[in-house]
Amino acid sequence: MSHHLVEVKNLRHVYPDGTEALRDVSFRITHGESVAIIGANGAGKSTLLLHLNGYLATSQGSIRIGDFPLNPATLLEIRRTVGMVFQDPDDQLFMPTVFDDVAFGPLNLGLAGDEVEERVQEALARVGAGHLRDKPPYRLSGGGKKRVAIATVLAMSPDILVMDEPTSGLDPFARRQLMALLKDFQHTRIFTSHDLDMVLELCERTIVLHEGEVRADGPTLDIFRDEALLAACRLEKPFAMQGCPVCGG
Repeated sequence: MSHHLVEVKNLRHVYPDGTEALRDVSFRITHGESVAIIGANGAGKSTLLLHLNGYLATSQGSIRIGDFPLNPATLLEIRRTVGMVFQDPDDQLFMPTVFDDVAFGPLNLGLAGDEVEERVQEALARVGAGHLRDKPPYRLSGGGKKRVAIATVLAMSPDILVMDEPTSGLDPFARRQLMALLKDFQHTRIFTSHDLDMVLELCERTIVLHEGEVRADGPTLDIFRDEALLAACRLEKPFAMQGCPVCGG
């Protein structure tokens, strides 16, 4: 399914202050893959994600989503294909009620009222937030806002789900619910995260960024077993792989 393809070639990004955030980044993600992009703070993870549906323009290199090269002429089609969930849900929620926020995308696709209602109900049900539909988003907890932000993307029926730090700020119960939801998403998933146990559980492939460059790209378990790589990139093993610090088991 070519519309699920993500291909990045020789991507470079320089911010207006001269900071080079990405250098010669290349990778290819195919249909149905669940891929984590990890790295220390400042590695370029969020900058990279913001390129995948055109929130940031490339300084150099190219991005292809399915059959479309990413450019101003294809931006609308690509944003229908790539659903982006920001790290801070307050960046994504701006309407008077939860219903209005989740309906915003489908309405802008020109869908009829009945279909918009159906999409909103289904998206809120999938994230367990149906009871929040009439509430103002600013009154929700952090976990509630995160659920609604995800629902705004699911209502668009994206083929590719991109999430920046999806478990950030969630309590353990909300984190587990979110992970169950992400496991059920049938298409391509791309995450950045410092939650390496989530990465270990959800992603069969991991890309390691360090100082704006791809330092490794391979099976997640192999990445986490490479202690020299982790040390060089200021990363640690997931807790599930560290064993007991007391008994050494």
